[in-house]
Amino acid sequence: MNIQKVPPYIKVVYISLLIIIIIFFMIVAKQILVPLVLSGYIAMLLTSTCNRLERRKIPRSVSAALSLIVFIIVISGILFFIYMQVKGFSNDIGDGLKEKMNVFAIEANKWTEDNLGFDMGMSRGFEVKKAVEIVQPENQSPTQLIVSTLDTLSDIILLPVFIFFLLIYRDHLAVFISKVFKRQDDNDILKKLTSLRRVVHAYIVGAGKVMMILAVVNTAVLFALGIEHAIFFGVLAGFLNIIPYLGPTLGAILPFLFALITKDSLFYPFAVVIAFTFIQLLEGAFLTPKITGSNVNLNALVTFLGLLIGGAIWGIMGMILIIPTIAILKKLFEMNPDTEPYAYLFGEEDNNWFKKRKRRQRKPKVQEGN
Repeated sequence: MNIQKVPPYIKVVYISLLIIIIIFFMIVAKQILVPLVLSGYIAMLLTSTCNRLERRKIPRSVSAALSLIVFIIVISGILFFIYMQVKGFSNDIGDGLKEKMNVFAIEANKWTEDNLGFDMGMSRGFEVKKAVEIVQPENQSPTQLIVSTLDTLSDIILLPVFIFFLLIYRDHLAVFISKVFKRQDDNDILKKLTSLRRVVHAYIVGAGKVMMILAVVNTAVLFALGIEHAIFFGVLAGFLNIIPYLGPTLGAILPFLFALITKDSLFYPFAVVIAFTFIQLLEGAFLTPKITGSNVNLNALVTFLGLLIGGAIWGIMGMILIIPTIAILKKLFEMNPDTEPYAYLFGEEDNNWFKKRKRRQRKPKVQEGN
């Protein structure tokens, strides 16, 4: 029986249609897929803890519940710390910062009007009502506000439920994958699944360590410059680092503006920018490669495109989740020789590839001469 090969252009059409269908499904099922994907990554992070508890003869359901409870306590502690910092910052805004912001807004509006002929609409100062209207228009009904609040609460409730079930049924999912790829060896499939889980685990743990180190360093720099609320701005900049390129920029802009408003000299805001830029250079060159490792090395072009696509599909959460997702795809492509070129496309550039290829081509000729 002759098997006809599918022409390359037909394969391209099929792949393009598949990508369109997947993106459409991701947009439509965003409310379920976002907490599910996030829960999957958290479950991969907690799997090692569950395995340790199960080795001590603790039932799987109990070990999953204990791991989840510890995780919730840690996250709650971090959120409470952030809440206290935001509360202190808000109290300062209510006391004296509002007047300073109004004075700065009036002076900035006057300067732009005199030198550029442009009126920013802040001749009377910074009006909070206008800022609120930009974020939340007046035409939003109370019903829409209630619905959006319920959606947020449902996402929060779904997260621990998904995590708990994914931890309990992780072997069940492994068996399912082995049945789908029944032509391959089961041990080989389990090794590949374990490798994928380690990639995600290494990325999440490494990113967490980098964020904590940056939070401490940023806070120390802001303290040294005498910037008020140094802990708030330092921790915020550290957490924003999870979003490549955009996060560090936002983390530097906020303390820059705060220093520009509250300090009398321009030295302080520009010192903040220079210090944060230097910290980010050190983080990109030394900190992240050493801590995160080489498993999640993605080139800048793919990372930037991934951020744009993730932000367009799932917003801020999509920008956070897209990086480990691309890392998983890169690892999957490395497992098959047919898709290995796509893994190289996602990864860093290999300048010596052509030299290595020439050496491989020369070896058979040398053997023939012998």
